[in-house]
Amino acid sequence: MYRRDFIAAAAVCALPGALAAGSPAPVIDTHIHLFDPARPQGVPWPEKTNAVLYQPALPPRYRKITAGLGIVGAIEIECSPWPEDNQWVLDIAARDNLIVGTIGNLEPAQSGFRPALERLHRNPLFRGIRYGNLWGRNLGAELSKPGFVAGLRMLAEAGLVMDAANSNTALVADVTRLTDLVPNLRIVMDHLPQLDPSAADLPRLAACPNVYVKISGVLRRENGRVPLDLEFYRARLERLWQVFGEDRLLYGSDWPNSDQWGSYSQVFNLVREYFRAKSAAAREKYFWRNSLAVYRWIARNPEQRALHA
Repeated sequence: MYRRDFIAAAAVCALPGALAAGSPAPVIDTHIHLFDPARPQGVPWPEKTNAVLYQPALPPRYRKITAGLGIVGAIEIECSPWPEDNQWVLDIAARDNLIVGTIGNLEPAQSGFRPALERLHRNPLFRGIRYGNLWGRNLGAELSKPGFVAGLRMLAEAGLVMDAANSNTALVADVTRLTDLVPNLRIVMDHLPQLDPSAADLPRLAACPNVYVKISGVLRRENGRVPLDLEFYRARLERLWQVFGEDRLLYGSDWPNSDQWGSYSQVFNLVREYFRAKSAAAREKYFWRNSLAVYRWIARNPEQRALHA
């Protein structure tokens, strides 16, 4: 065992609470959304007609539903196209040390991108931006704009991340192209299990060493039902494992969006069951170590600092 790993293990064993002996292994959830429909200005998403999602999704509720699962930190992924919501999320995150980072919403081709990025990056919880097939945007079209690529180069130079969603064959090709234009940008592909692995050139994407993949958005509906049997999902999970390997896969729940397909524990237990057959080192990488490598998140409490050791 390397000295760093020994120190981390010793620190974990010494901690009270979630990481104490006999407790669940530590987990960093790299994909949750925070919003509050009760705000005076409301929210752009979810819609009022969505009875499952249209309720406050805030850290206290998240803590309650994840109790006992070993979640020691979470990264918030922006679900609003409103620029002012970048600061709203940072303010919410500041009040709860379970949140170790946020991925915001900025448009790299806009003239105000640099000052907005510099302002938000002064907060160490700000870890990057989200771009792709959401909010009417198209990554492929933007890549032809020099200002957009220059903005992403600023992002990379700042040591920040780009999350790419929502995955389809075109987005896989566009991200592969992006890695040629900005090779030092760390990119996280969100919800790749929703994509049929045979429908996209995943090996070419995997050849880009700075691309990571979230095993998020796993559950899906088929013939009017959502299977909860691992065997239904195993082929896609195994393909991602084979193509990207243990060093580039991340755990993300997609909460509370995931509530439309199953409970948090159902989502979590399915991927935990899949990774149970992998080595202890691979499980550790998937559930927290790889998240630290790509997001370089901020430790805010003793459990998180133990993982930084």
